[in-house]
Amino acid sequence: MVDQLGNRLKTMRSEAGLTQADLAEQVGVSRKTINTVENGIFVPSTLLALKLARALGTPVEAIFFLDDAL
Repeated sequence: MVDQLGNRLKTMRSEAGLTQADLAEQVGVSRKTINTVENGIFVPSTLLALKLARALGTPVEAIFFLDDAL
């Protein structure tokens, strides 16, 4: 069994009323980076994950989780 990193970033960003560009600007990355994280293409660094959590006012564990169903 291979664990994959899942995320709720898109849902949480939308609930916060932020666009991908808004969130990207807050954490210092491109909009495309936010898009690739949301779609599970790119696994963020620990630093980026912490910045995303801070920007959304939530713990990292609320955004990212291990998806062992694959």
